[in-house]
Amino acid sequence: MGKMALFDFVMDFGNSSREQVVPMTVFVAILCLCLVIGHLLEENRWVNESITAIIIGCISGTIILFISKGKSSHILRFNEEVFFIYLLPPIIFNAGFQVKKKQFFHNFLTIMSFGVIGVFISSSIITAGSWWLFPKLNFDGLSVRDYLGIGAIFSSTDTVCTLQVLHQDETPLLYSLVFGEGVVNDATSVVLFNAVQKLDVDRFNGWSAVHIFLDFLYLFSTSTALGVAAGLLTSYILKGLYFGRHSSVREISLMLLMAYLSYMLAELFSLSGILTVFFSGILMSHYAWHNVTDSSRITTRHAFEAMSFIAETFIFLYVGMDALDIEKWKMSKQSVWTSMGIYGTVLMLIAVGRAAFVFPLSALSNFMNRNATRAPSISFEHQIVIWWAGLMRGAVSIALAFKQFTYSGVAVDPVHAVMVTTTIIVVLFSTLVFGFLTKPLINYLLPHHDHTRRSIDREPTISKDRLPLLSFEESATTNLLRAKDSLSMLFERPVYTIHSYWRRFDDTYMRPIFGGARRNESSGSG
Repeated sequence: MGKMALFDFVMDFGNSSREQVVPMTVFVAILCLCLVIGHLLEENRWVNESITAIIIGCISGTIILFISKGKSSHILRFNEEVFFIYLLPPIIFNAGFQVKKKQFFHNFLTIMSFGVIGVFISSSIITAGSWWLFPKLNFDGLSVRDYLGIGAIFSSTDTVCTLQVLHQDETPLLYSLVFGEGVVNDATSVVLFNAVQKLDVDRFNGWSAVHIFLDFLYLFSTSTALGVAAGLLTSYILKGLYFGRHSSVREISLMLLMAYLSYMLAELFSLSGILTVFFSGILMSHYAWHNVTDSSRITTRHAFEAMSFIAETFIFLYVGMDALDIEKWKMSKQSVWTSMGIYGTVLMLIAVGRAAFVFPLSALSNFMNRNATRAPSISFEHQIVIWWAGLMRGAVSIALAFKQFTYSGVAVDPVHAVMVTTTIIVVLFSTLVFGFLTKPLINYLLPHHDHTRRSIDREPTISKDRLPLLSFEESATTNLLRAKDSLSMLFERPVYTIHSYWRRFDDTYMRPIFGGARRNESSGSG
């Protein structure tokens, strides 16, 4: 099956199908153990699911390493293509499907600035910093494309630990920003990484950055458009054909397959499958979910969330095992102090790159929303939590590192082996150490959630009369006055003005065609 094989077995188990099933059976058994232990530690102040999976992975890897007499810590060998084709789609689709759309779109501009502009700032700092500092640590041999790839790899965040501590109902603004930025950040990092891979490094100059940016804009816009189209098409089919009158299984299957089809089409056309399936999930949740039967609504929520949960646990479990991969450590020829310097440098650049955009962009967001009727400002405590949440690295960083520095999961060059082990160490350290400290940090910074909730949940009071849509039944002068009033409102309250116009457009034109909840129902569901 070549590179498309699900996993390559580390040990030679021969041609017997029974023997080939053994490694996967053991891995699934460990995965089940992970879920049980995670449940038992649910109320623990320090441990969450991702930390539990990594620790169990490390313990399992140690046992396997002992049984194999130091040959390997793996049951399975990771193939980065598998991650992008089989494991990542359910995670990202569920993120879009479960997102609280009201909060997400109220804070859309802030989320996009964090997730897009922030990635470019962070990636630039990490690339420039590693380019300057790695040679000072006597670590050479990386190409221009490698340095640019490192910037994209370590700009991808993993906010799972923080999201497991935050509560949507208690801190809706903070949860929305951390959640939204996490998804958009992953998508942007992958798109930027793919754009870097297309770069002609032999002719790298000032225009190369422009080409990367233009290529990024093309990938971002076309991938989003494909996801929106897939979501709308699914909604239209479900509304028009009403599958539920015969079988709820068909309508659930259609939603699942259409989401996966959109992801695969994006990959086929060299677009960003993450962005496509994310927006497909948002559109299906907004329209298609309301066109299915009540039993299908309950089933889809839980089924998509379960698939995402299993995929995430699977990945973190493997990361724990991979940390003890003797082959990579033997191939790395760097001294202990040089290796420690590289790890510390990367962690420092991540923290600096993160701070370089979180605090300035938060100040910009507060300035843009200064005239809003509710209290939308991102407090300094919130900014620290957002900065902290983005310090952790996870599955996307691992997958991109494998894609950049390995061939079918095996590093063939000592320098590349160092970068793979560096990525694994950064993921382990940031998830375990920063993850352990997340709960006490948030409890210290945000001891009073009730005040935050009251200040966030207030809706902007903007009269429909002050937000008119242009009418063909009125004179040009009246429409010009309406447009002038709309522009003044747009500059005064840009986020809420755009959101209010969208709600009116959605109720008037979109919902009658594609289905979905009415205004009073959607406002309650968020």
